[in-house]
Amino acid sequence: MIRHTAVFRLKHAAGSAAERDFLAANRALKAIPGVNAFELLRQVSPKNDFTFGISMEFADDAAYQGYNNHPAHVAFVRDRWLPEVAAFMEIDYVVLPE
Repeated sequence: MIRHTAVFRLKHAAGSAAERDFLAANRALKAIPGVNAFELLRQVSPKNDFTFGISMEFADDAAYQGYNNHPAHVAFVRDRWLPEVAAFMEIDYVVLPE
C-alpha cells in the first residue's frame, strides 16, 4: 500500500470563492481509478504555514502510477495545481515491516 500525501497553501484568499472552487476540483481526484481512502484536510498546527492537506491510498505502485499518469490528474496538476498553489510538500509513504 502507498499513502500519497501533500500539504499546501493556496494563492487564493482564505474563504474566497476561488479557494472553495479549488478544493471542490481537488475532490474530483477521488474518482480516478485506484484512489482509496481519499481525504481533503485543513491543517491546524501553528508549526508550519501550510493550510490544507490531501491524503489518499493506493493498493500498490501500479495503482499509484496509474493515478499519476491518468489524464484527469495530469490536467488537474497542469491547469489548477501549478497555477493556484503557492507552496507545497508532497510525501509518499509505505508501511515499514515490523
